[in-house]
Amino acid sequence: MNTIEAIAARRSIRAFKDEELPEEAVTRILTAALQAPSGKNRQPWRLAVVQGAKRAEMVGVMRDAIEAFKSRGEDTGSAEWTANVMEQAPLTVFVLNAHGIDPWLDRSVDQIFQELVDVQSIGAAIQNMLLAATDLGIGSLWIADVLYAVTELKAWMQEEGQLVAAVSFGVPDESPDARPRKPFEEIVKRV
Repeated sequence: MNTIEAIAARRSIRAFKDEELPEEAVTRILTAALQAPSGKNRQPWRLAVVQGAKRAEMVGVMRDAIEAFKSRGEDTGSAEWTANVMEQAPLTVFVLNAHGIDPWLDRSVDQIFQELVDVQSIGAAIQNMLLAATDLGIGSLWIADVLYAVTELKAWMQEEGQLVAAVSFGVPDESPDARPRKPFEEIVKRV
């Protein structure tokens, strides 16, 4: 599969088969993240890989944090449903910005600019993982709902920095159609 084909074929998968992923495939996906471009070559990403028996602990931490959020009267959107997807995925990779800080903390203008560059770099690393997984026939789901459990998940993983997202991977147990896209003419403006 070439890159353009992988981009067109990639789907967000929310149902996974109960099958472990080959270690070689996992290594290729993680290596793809490390090959992403990054501003000033800072390579700000840190990857925390969760699989096997640790999955149940991870999902428990996530669910407890969601419940605490809800107990304060806060809306958690699709976070509970996402925790269910994470529970069935054999592999979840948490992506952290080693140089970043939690979103609610104060920053200088310089820190804001650097963090924007780092998060863009991390987005490229995540996209590389998604495309590598697609090429290998592995399903993936880019997850932002972990932000409802930032403090709890970082403490559980014993990680510092800024939790940006997670990506769950597994053998797909669904084959969704492409989601609708806005027309090219509506999005692209030639200046």
